[in-house]
Amino acid sequence: MATIPNSANSGSSRFQRIVDALLAQPGVPFANVLSAERIERIFDRRGNRFGAGASYSTAVMVWSFLGQVLRDGKAASCQSAVARIVTYCPQQELAAPTADSGDYCPARAKLSEAALRALTRQVERQADANWLGKGRHAKLVDGFTFTMPDTKSSQAEDPSPKTQKPGVGLPIARAAVILSLATACALDVAVGPDWGKETGETALLRQLLDSFAAGDVAVIDRFYGSFMMIASLLGQHVHVCARRHHRRHVDFRRGRRLGKDDHLLMWTKPQRPAWMDQATYDPDTREMRELRYHVVQPGRRTKTVTSATTLTDAETYSKEDIAQLDGFRWNSELDIRSIKQSLNLAHVRSKSPAMVRQELWTTLLGYHLIRTTAAATLHQQQPRPISFTGTCQYVLASGMRLACRSLEAHDLQRPCRRRLLQIAACEVANRPGRLEPRVLKRRRHGYKLMQQPRQVLHAKLWADPNDKS
Repeated sequence: MATIPNSANSGSSRFQRIVDALLAQPGVPFANVLSAERIERIFDRRGNRFGAGASYSTAVMVWSFLGQVLRDGKAASCQSAVARIVTYCPQQELAAPTADSGDYCPARAKLSEAALRALTRQVERQADANWLGKGRHAKLVDGFTFTMPDTKSSQAEDPSPKTQKPGVGLPIARAAVILSLATACALDVAVGPDWGKETGETALLRQLLDSFAAGDVAVIDRFYGSFMMIASLLGQHVHVCARRHHRRHVDFRRGRRLGKDDHLLMWTKPQRPAWMDQATYDPDTREMRELRYHVVQPGRRTKTVTSATTLTDAETYSKEDIAQLDGFRWNSELDIRSIKQSLNLAHVRSKSPAMVRQELWTTLLGYHLIRTTAAATLHQQQPRPISFTGTCQYVLASGMRLACRSLEAHDLQRPCRRRLLQIAACEVANRPGRLEPRVLKRRRHGYKLMQQPRQVLHAKLWADPNDKS
């Protein structure tokens, strides 16, 4: 990837506004960078603006919801969110709400999922032309699951796995996400149940095809690399770079040779599935480029990888270029880990399907706001090498410190810039070809797993308090 040009002076003023809002707000976060006018304009377009002059206005609800998803423990509760609003309102000469959260929760539930999605997608940082590979925007595709509290409404929409007994497992949802390789932002997400007809990651990805722009490159794994999915992406004028599907045999003696272990071949289409329209299915063949390369690391066994791509121009896209692009797919795993672990999306707190989706998009909104803190712009760095977890830690530490005392605007610049230098120094090392066993070393507590519904276990304890089954 190319380096960023010298744009520190042009971006510093915009960056300072973001920093002041992110680090110096003792009440609700992001109240300056994510202005009330911007929030209300987007929500108004979708008929979801409410209470502009009240304490629980649309903007205040978005800011407070962000404060919840970005915090852990007691600080993430609705009561804590109300306390932050009570602190914020006198500063803005607004009437403070009551300390009871009974009005806050219904107001938060009014936030529209469609409006939150539009706001999140608008906040995402635009990729600088110098961050693109040969002028093309590479977009990573991957999927993940997350669980939610066990309620009847959630079980009806996102049921627990069939392998678990009724009343024992948690509702679980599956999501497919498109991530920008250049900015690490989540460009779009589709959510559905974890199992059932048309609930797989490929079915969810088909809902997101409009999120690609003509000329983009979709970097996908072998799970998505079927003829039909590639045909669908080509129908959007999107190029593809994918690992070889495990059922597809590759013979480099066939086709037109471009180099060693590099050739062009015509893929023939299978039977048209029900979900594909006839226009996309009509071409009998697709020209694909197949190549094989070796990943050599000292002290490890050489790994052989076979990939397929629609970037067939060998002069513009060398074998090394395709291999490097294919290797970047691992970044999607790291981005999803940041979203799920650092921002607590592995298990959401909301108890209804509508609020679960709202919490998902609000979490992604917070993720984008942290990614766009703009330390990269000020310090001439690309955003991806900067540690997301390190940024979160410094932001939270600074917010706690600055909230303890009153500072004028000019007094904020020095500690903010010092903190930004520390954030910019938190670079993630280049660790290609990582290989880690999926095992746990630390033994958790010795409680048994739930094998019966909670009400059955309650009845047993009431009948016999000494029953440990």
